[in-house]
Amino acid sequence: MSVLPLIFTAGWASGINAYAVVLLLGLFGRTGLSDEVPEALQRTDVLIAAAVLFAIEAVADKIPFLDSFWDSVHTVVRPAAGAVVAGLLADQDGSISQLAAGAVGGTTALVSHLVKAGTRMAINTSPEPASNIVMSTAEDVTVAGVITLAIFYPVAAAICAAVLLVIGVVLVVFLATRIRRYLRRRRARREGREQPAV
Repeated sequence: MSVLPLIFTAGWASGINAYAVVLLLGLFGRTGLSDEVPEALQRTDVLIAAAVLFAIEAVADKIPFLDSFWDSVHTVVRPAAGAVVAGLLADQDGSISQLAAGAVGGTTALVSHLVKAGTRMAINTSPEPASNIVMSTAEDVTVAGVITLAIFYPVAAAICAAVLLVIGVVLVVFLATRIRRYLRRRRARREGREQPAV
């Protein structure tokens, strides 16, 4: 069976939390629950690094405005991670070329990352921090659930990921005015800092 559904799902999830994807896939491979996880993701050093970075992201992602800074830093990291994980999965399976898999994983990760970052900008227009914590926790639980589903039912997981991706894109378009308000506020704050004191 083709590993493409798992590649698509891992790409979508990497755009939201790449470290969780690497950690979960590695643990599923390490415990023998999946034969499709490459050895590179099961290495102890990779699992430790992914766990530490996941813990850092779990905190940073729940703090208003720090989450958007974290997202901007990860605009390159998440799509790259999605492409690398996809390439490793393709190499393990052999049913799809690594280049094609990397393109699917990286592109899907980029789109889901942009959805996440856009949604967070909209949430950051709200003055209270609870919405960030709720949203971040929901993202982490969803990523864990969909990646777990992908190990056992890859096609069902890919369908879930595709539906969530479409809903996310529609939501970001709907929230575009709040996102623009966040960007204007950030620009004004930056320009205020740059003006010399009289």
